[in-house]
Amino acid sequence: MTIILGLESSCDETAAAIVTHDRQILAHSLAGQEDHHRAFGGVVPEIAARAHVELMTPLIESALDKAKMQLSDIDAFAATAGPGLIGGVMVGLVSAKALAMAMDKPLIAVNHLEGHALSPRLCDENLDYPYLLLLVSGGHCQLLRVNGVGDYNRLATTIDDAAGEAFDKSAKILGLGFPGGPLLEKAAAMGDAHAVPLPRPLKGAKEPHFSFAGLKSAVVRAHESGQYAVNDIAASFQTAVTDCLEDRLEYSLSHMDTLSKLPLTKLVVAGGVAANGAVRAMLERVAAKWNMQTVIPPLWLCTDNAAMIAWAGQERFAAGLIDGLDVAARPRWPLDANAPAARGAGVKA
Repeated sequence: MTIILGLESSCDETAAAIVTHDRQILAHSLAGQEDHHRAFGGVVPEIAARAHVELMTPLIESALDKAKMQLSDIDAFAATAGPGLIGGVMVGLVSAKALAMAMDKPLIAVNHLEGHALSPRLCDENLDYPYLLLLVSGGHCQLLRVNGVGDYNRLATTIDDAAGEAFDKSAKILGLGFPGGPLLEKAAAMGDAHAVPLPRPLKGAKEPHFSFAGLKSAVVRAHESGQYAVNDIAASFQTAVTDCLEDRLEYSLSHMDTLSKLPLTKLVVAGGVAANGAVRAMLERVAAKWNMQTVIPPLWLCTDNAAMIAWAGQERFAAGLIDGLDVAARPRWPLDANAPAARGAGVKA
């Protein structure tokens, strides 16, 4: 039985997990940094990196204790090597390198996005390749065809902000606190989703891409106008995001013969925004309309965690994809390096 210890430190979650090749999560230890960043209303990269340094070793020890294992029981060490806040990424990757060197075991550098992309396979052994993946997180909003480990075709991406980024920044604008996404969803539950006339960027556009920067700016104007209650703005914003995601997904599904060469029967959703109840309900509705099966991981696997990194490590290890100790941390790391640049997206493409 192959046993892999995975480390995650790409943003503001520090985590360590031990996962077997047959999908047993033997341990998962995670520490958030909300108290470190709450006063700033968002993640401060330098503070995050320092917190990762303080937390990483205790979390590794905690995971080993939970699994009742020693380092010698681990077959390989996996860590997020990017994309993400480079200081934090380096903490996890260097930690995994040190463990791999000390124990003379393989090192596996994992793309954080691949961790999200493969996480549904950790909880669903019947999920086979290929499948359609909607990746919606704080830094990314993409639609991808997942052909296999390390084999992705990007079908659509955001041309500016990601959906999760819009959630977090809108929550900050509205003074809802940190972390923004869950707090905005809570506020939205108490508001009128039709009270504030917010735009739907790119809705009806003859291209598959996403856009949320204009919606975020509209939230600023609505809040500064003083005409609307905070809960109503939150509810209207959440509905606008959901409408945009639905419209863009519908466009891609209706043009799938052009975008993807083979029919796809499973819609897989990953990333922190997949934890939003309104978004999940919409995805279930769209999938049913197109006779697709929806696969969404449990809520805790949607947000950043180390179990998905350990599992991606398992899949890469099984494919013989081992990395040298000279592998570098990367702040940017697209899943599909050959995808054409989307207009306006710049490095986020």
